[in-house]
Amino acid sequence: VWIPDCAEVWKVAEITRGYKEGDAILHLRLEDGSALAYPIESQLPPLCNPECLSGADDLVALSYLHEPAVLHSLRCRFLEAKAIYTYCGIILIAINPYEPLPIYEEEVIHAYSGREMGDMDPHIFALAEEAYKQMVRFGKNQSLIISGESGAGKTATAKYAMRYFTTVGGCLGNSSIEEKVLASNPVMEAFGNAKTTRNDNSSRFGKYIEIGFSHSCVTGATIKTYLLEKSRVTFQAKAERNYHIFYQLCASAALPELRGLGLCGAEFFHYTRQGQCTAAHSTEDEADLDSTRHACSLLGVPEAEQLELFSILAAILHLGNVVVRGRDRRGDSCFVEAADEALGLFCTLLGVEALQVTRWLCHRKLVTAGETFLKPLSRQQALESRDALAKYMYGQVFRWMVSKVNRALRSLEGHCTSIGILDIYGFEMFELNSFEQFCINYANEKLQQLFNLHVFKWEQEEYVTEEIPWVFVDFCDNQPCIELIEGRLGILDLLNEECKMPQGNDGSWAQKLYQTHLTSSHFQKPKRPMDAFIVCHFAGKVEYQCDGFVEKNRDAVPEELVGLLRASKSALLMELFLEEGSGPTSLQSRRSSGHWVPARPSRRSLPGSQKSKKSISSQFKTSLHRLMETLGSTTPHYIRCIKPNDAKLPFMFDSRRAVEQLRACGVLETIRISASGYPSRWTYQEFLERYRALLSREELMGTDEKQICSLALERLLQDPSKYRCGKSKVFFQAGQVAHLEALQCQQLRAACTLLQRHLRGWLARRHLGRARAAAICLQRHARGMLARRMLRRTRAAVVLQKALRMALARRSYLRLLQAVITIQAFTRGMFARRLHQQV
Repeated sequence: VWIPDCAEVWKVAEITRGYKEGDAILHLRLEDGSALAYPIESQLPPLCNPECLSGADDLVALSYLHEPAVLHSLRCRFLEAKAIYTYCGIILIAINPYEPLPIYEEEVIHAYSGREMGDMDPHIFALAEEAYKQMVRFGKNQSLIISGESGAGKTATAKYAMRYFTTVGGCLGNSSIEEKVLASNPVMEAFGNAKTTRNDNSSRFGKYIEIGFSHSCVTGATIKTYLLEKSRVTFQAKAERNYHIFYQLCASAALPELRGLGLCGAEFFHYTRQGQCTAAHSTEDEADLDSTRHACSLLGVPEAEQLELFSILAAILHLGNVVVRGRDRRGDSCFVEAADEALGLFCTLLGVEALQVTRWLCHRKLVTAGETFLKPLSRQQALESRDALAKYMYGQVFRWMVSKVNRALRSLEGHCTSIGILDIYGFEMFELNSFEQFCINYANEKLQQLFNLHVFKWEQEEYVTEEIPWVFVDFCDNQPCIELIEGRLGILDLLNEECKMPQGNDGSWAQKLYQTHLTSSHFQKPKRPMDAFIVCHFAGKVEYQCDGFVEKNRDAVPEELVGLLRASKSALLMELFLEEGSGPTSLQSRRSSGHWVPARPSRRSLPGSQKSKKSISSQFKTSLHRLMETLGSTTPHYIRCIKPNDAKLPFMFDSRRAVEQLRACGVLETIRISASGYPSRWTYQEFLERYRALLSREELMGTDEKQICSLALERLLQDPSKYRCGKSKVFFQAGQVAHLEALQCQQLRAACTLLQRHLRGWLARRHLGRARAAAICLQRHARGMLARRMLRRTRAAVVLQKALRMALARRSYLRLLQAVITIQAFTRGMFARRLHQQV
């Protein structure tokens, strides 16, 4: 059994004595051998799963589904099997290993391509393949929603998913689109990521990457960004850094092309040294600048434009070193010395007049009825004005860079379907939480609500609508918390109202919050006497300090300073601060004239004008609603990234930190629903269109779609508990659709085999007929040739025999003749001598 533990959350114990109903104590033995008398209060401790299931790659497969079993299974897979991915029904859980693993090579991508989920080990590539396959098969847009705490590995997971899609999707008409999509990563990380206390490469903005496909090939991509943390440009907490690009430039200050920017070490600039951490362990700033510049070149940003961009970034750093001094003790006015070196570098790099910059840094123009006069600013107000300008400049640089990336990734022919990858900041809770953390956690509340609606609420409500027998599973609905934030007279409403007040401030806003929301169960007032408030989020209580909320929400920048930048001699700077309503034609004409003519400032378009400009929270709320609509129109696939420890040590598992994240992201509820529910569903028409090959001829004769499906499923699945027929849809338990796909594949394979058999038989017979005719023809000619050869040989043999016999007969005759002559000669001689002797 599992029993609660302070350090490990849950620890295992063995029952040593039999238990009878009504016993108050359970006798246990712990793993170290010690005995324990465990008091039974309301319910018995949860049972352990068999050892064979401890490393199951899908948590739904566990016999006992509860928190300790899930935690133990994840721990075993992570520490013993070194497996960082685990399925949890429709969710993929990814644990950050904090070290590179050899599981993302191209051969691994090809191994997962075309495979069904469950055929191979859990992997981000398996989920990406499932999304890609559904997009190709059903023609519906897909989305990958990657969530988790800061440092849990969301950005890395998004990069691997992008690599998978660009690899398996290939390219259509443009072989460089894959390189450009992947090149957007180092650029966006350089300008939008920074080191925090929890993560050396934390995304300080949200992004939704939409990869377009046409005929299953990648045609282009679009990046939408959300809420860049501009306050980081001018302030960093201890042990944190500014955006990577500043440190990359400082580390490469010795490069010949950067020597004219007046750069030096990051520790010499106010905007990069406040966190007392100018270096990060996992980054190499000088090498990273090379990667950033190479990526910019791939994305179509020429070298000259890059250097002009770097000069603007260097100017921001010099602006932070401008020293503002008070004129008197009262501090009602201030000044900047004309010989200020940082001011000189700032003005030189941007091509603006130093006198005008010092004037509008220390004064503000006020317009009353028929009269205009200058109001001197205090030193603190001037510093705030300086920082506001730096933040606004960097915000425009970031916006311009995103537009450049989108222009490079844009597809001229458009796309039919798309897969979106949402990589957005995780839930944050620090010692001091300000406006940025509030917006980040608000976004996470909306994402959690979408998850709740998709996995829990819609799931169960559809069962009721379709009249499917179902036992409701309780889940935590965070709609009241969202209403507190964005509802009528909610936190954002009151904040925007305070920003419209001429004398609006953080303290007044805090008092309005207390008066309006102290009765809310999700709102609390801290005990300490300070302007702060507590929101009870889905992941826990977070205390926000009101200081800076109103000013950050206004995002006001002095109109006069922005006007100076618009009148700059820098072509890129003019483009960055192009007025609303000025189109490309006017911009091009001003460029082509040989010099830049500053446009007349338009009060309604200037960033400091509050009449026309929406507040930051209103802009963020609008973009967040658009994001929710986009995600709602797609088929979502969820990846929950888990941070295993806060020390960022490789393969170290902190059970307490892990279980906090599991409780917050709804994994346990998902397990219960996935195990007992029906995650796959089809309308009857879709089912008949998809699985028509599995239907028999008699079933196809019917007219009622529901009856046809019911009869077919009764024959195909046999077990009625594996599916349910609703009013308009048929519901399947997990794994049944894969079974039907396998049956259909079998049926189609059998049909293909039949066709192939007949075709191959016909081809074989035709080939055999042709081969036989050819063989007979060859045999006829061969036999004729052999017969003629035999006749010629016979005639030759007769001639040879005749000649030979003649020769032999002649030789025999001649020998015989010679012998006869010889005998006659001797005989005649003998007779002649005998006659002579007689005479």
